[in-house]
Amino acid sequence: MNKIIKITVGLKERSYDIITGQGILSNASEYLAPFVKGRKCLLLTDSNVGPLYAEKVAEMLIAAGAEAFTFPFQAGEENKTLETVGGICSHAVKCGLDRSSLIIALGGGVCGDIAGFAAAIYMRGINFIQIPTTLLAAVDSSVGGKTGADLPEGKNLIGAFWQPKLVLMDPEVFATLPLKEIRCGLAEVVKYGVIMDAPLFAKLEENTDKLNAVDLEFYTEIIARCCELKAKVVAADEREGGLRAILNYGHTFGHAVELVSNFTLAHGEGVAVGMNMAAELAVQAGLLDRAVAVRQRKLLEKLALPCTLPPGGDPEQIYTGMLKDKKKVGSRLNLIIPLDIGKVEIKSGFEPADIIKAIRCCCE
Repeated sequence: MNKIIKITVGLKERSYDIITGQGILSNASEYLAPFVKGRKCLLLTDSNVGPLYAEKVAEMLIAAGAEAFTFPFQAGEENKTLETVGGICSHAVKCGLDRSSLIIALGGGVCGDIAGFAAAIYMRGINFIQIPTTLLAAVDSSVGGKTGADLPEGKNLIGAFWQPKLVLMDPEVFATLPLKEIRCGLAEVVKYGVIMDAPLFAKLEENTDKLNAVDLEFYTEIIARCCELKAKVVAADEREGGLRAILNYGHTFGHAVELVSNFTLAHGEGVAVGMNMAAELAVQAGLLDRAVAVRQRKLLEKLALPCTLPPGGDPEQIYTGMLKDKKKVGSRLNLIIPLDIGKVEIKSGFEPADIIKAIRCCCE
């Protein structure tokens, strides 16, 4: 029997469980029933995931005693918009969802973000459940209650903190993912090692063969560890007043890289490039040993993740994109800077020229 792992995100009355294990979707009704029995549920999924898993999850919801409706939307970051969120809410009205109803997110990070945001604002807030189907969503966006949508000016500029009632993760769904999507999730996994878990980083270095072969038993273990780490951070700083900002390592650079690439680079790829830019800035500032930056880069390269901007990348345009970051205070960028494997620090006050120089060093 496959091992089932439960991790609790401790947030007092907003606490919830993350449950992960191979084949868990086949038993999903058992875990869903306490939340959905006798309620209407809107299952949100995208055009990639829906044909693969929506019918199965809808059947699990019905078996759990729910009345289930499905809302599919077109996959892609470009559809993470207020228009899509409005469509979800309108469909919820048509289906008769009330304040006791739930929205279920079945998909990757885009799906989870807009489903959670719709749940946060529909009738001033209803419950929702996350069922992530990508590695990136499993270890990052499905946990912690950050929800939202993009504006033309930048990513995640509107949203709400709205915690799910449950997160269900089945690594078996990764078998249908393109390898690029697996790699994008691995960028976030590496991030956890760099920011707060040197033994995890070393384990990743020692097991790149298992990671590249998508060994599901190993992935279950790694996912659980990442979720444990994130749960601790979220419990200590739910609304990103301080400590939680470390989870954004590589993201201020990475979001700008994504935006400037017109999203031809996926989120995980942008984060991988951003982590290298942050490390380069730390080395140039005398805060990080060059050997540690090289170690990070080698691991990312072994996982077939990009470490530099594609040809034509404009460092000054990337820097301008960074200034749209919602974590900016006034004109000051707060950046997560590595000091060693397993240790980072939130720093500000870097000169624009120094940031641009670090970006330029990560250009092809």
